[in-house]
Amino acid sequence: MARSGEPGSPDEALVVSRVRTLVRVLPAILIVTGIIYDVATPRAFTAVPFFTAAPLIAAPLSSLRTTTVTGAAALLAEFLVHLRFGFSLDADTITETITVATVAVLAVVINRVVRRGDRRLATAHEIAEAAQRAVLPEPDARIGGFEIAARYEAAQAGAFIGGDLYAVQDTPYGLRLVLGDVRGKGMGAVAAVAVVIGAFREAAEQEATLEAVAQRLERALAREGARRGGLEASEGFATAVLAELPHGDGIVRVVNRGHPPPLLLDTDGTLRVLTPAEPALPLGMGDLGGGPDRAETTPFPGGAILLLHTDGLSEARDGHGVFFDPADRLAGRVFRAPATLLAALADEVRRHSGGGTTDDMALLAVRRPISS
Repeated sequence: MARSGEPGSPDEALVVSRVRTLVRVLPAILIVTGIIYDVATPRAFTAVPFFTAAPLIAAPLSSLRTTTVTGAAALLAEFLVHLRFGFSLDADTITETITVATVAVLAVVINRVVRRGDRRLATAHEIAEAAQRAVLPEPDARIGGFEIAARYEAAQAGAFIGGDLYAVQDTPYGLRLVLGDVRGKGMGAVAAVAVVIGAFREAAEQEATLEAVAQRLERALAREGARRGGLEASEGFATAVLAELPHGDGIVRVVNRGHPPPLLLDTDGTLRVLTPAEPALPLGMGDLGGGPDRAETTPFPGGAILLLHTDGLSEARDGHGVFFDPADRLAGRVFRAPATLLAALADEVRRHSGGGTTDDMALLAVRRPISS
């Protein structure tokens, strides 16, 4: 007979039973929490991260019927929270409704793939990757007149999905970008990514300055950490770099929160590393001190390419432990398109690391048209 605390013991069975119960009710808790959050906060704040997380969590763990009902309930909740302000088909309402509906459909697809026993998605790694793709869609190839390319490279087989993120938004203030890396792995990191991206899309449209956008992300991540409680409340953070490319002005503004600096590649092969004048703490660590955010302005001529990347690129090592140095590799080279640049980088880092890295890698490149 198994003793208390040993595998198969009554204590372990009780813990497993409680975990299973929590998992079954967690989607409903998220939807209810989202409604309460939306009611308790000003209209500018959104509960979309709660409503999108619910069907994604139900998808790999529940039946098709439960997943479908969860997605429908999340969509209904999204409708109801807008209804209290007088439902109107403004841009925010349409965008948020489409986002929840799209994630609900993706959750059903994930559920069907898992239930059919597809071995490629029968692991926590690939299920989390599918969920991450749902909240991290690839941007259009051209936004606001700028050429865009994004690339996400998962770590070698067997590694967990990380919290790499990126988003691009055309706004009245110009094209705004964010690329970052949330602390942690797996589904918890995916949920935090959804929170950061949701907050960015709102703030990018509403805030007049890039510094104010960064502060909105700071508050959103702090709220997410407090909601989770425990260790997450004190150690949840994300490194991030935000960029703003005004329409018609040949400049780029950058706010860097503890992230690897962007690279700017000119048309003559000149490369500039946009290292911040004053280092800043990552998002979610504002309580530890540090000065206010200050955007730094750099010339960004037509034809040049701005490259943002996570440390999965700059910390990739070869067999001798030597780091991959993107600035050294790209200096003196000219790329005509962002997609060409990212494809070359991905190929070179794979060769450098022997075919597999130990961390996920997110890349985002933007080219300003010569006429802009």
